[in-house]
Amino acid sequence: MKYPTETAREPDALAALRSATHSRHEELDSGLPIGAPDASLGDYAAHLSMLRAWLAPLQAWLRTFDDGPQCDAQFDQAGRLALIEQDLAEQDMPPASSGAAGVTGWPRDVSPAWRWGVCYVIEGSQLGGAVLYQRLHARLAPHPLRYLKGADTGPGPRWRAFMQALREHVRSPREILDASAGACAAFDSILALGMHRR
Repeated sequence: MKYPTETAREPDALAALRSATHSRHEELDSGLPIGAPDASLGDYAAHLSMLRAWLAPLQAWLRTFDDGPQCDAQFDQAGRLALIEQDLAEQDMPPASSGAAGVTGWPRDVSPAWRWGVCYVIEGSQLGGAVLYQRLHARLAPHPLRYLKGADTGPGPRWRAFMQALREHVRSPREILDASAGACAAFDSILALGMHRR
């Protein structure tokens, strides 16, 4: 009788997404003024303006589909743009430039897995926001930094639920490749906006 020398492992979507986007993630983290040690309220206004230009067309595009991550109520994203607008309207907030428009021609013929990859980047951005909130909330007080703070429970519970759902819906090698391509496209779109603002 022959015994297998190695148990076949199911591909891990999260590991693949992290690997595919690693260099883009590093480029974004190192290039945003809001991440600098001397980040100001003006930098936060510019950051919010960039996020609005990125998120608004993405959310409009995602709403045109009736399958994929945007159909799961626990991952509703409608409140994020509202938090951005509230923060930008806060008293003493420096005016934010409207800047460049975000990508509006997101593809129509992509798989749900591709869109899971896009949402992986959107959801992951909230983890970075929580780190920025801890770093900036005292220095930029009394501004409440609503967008960076997010939910009172922090981004952890939602992120864990999203990761579980992603692993359930993105399983095959083809789906993982599609999700990685979607995540890279989402990173590229926000990187283009960030470069525009330098």
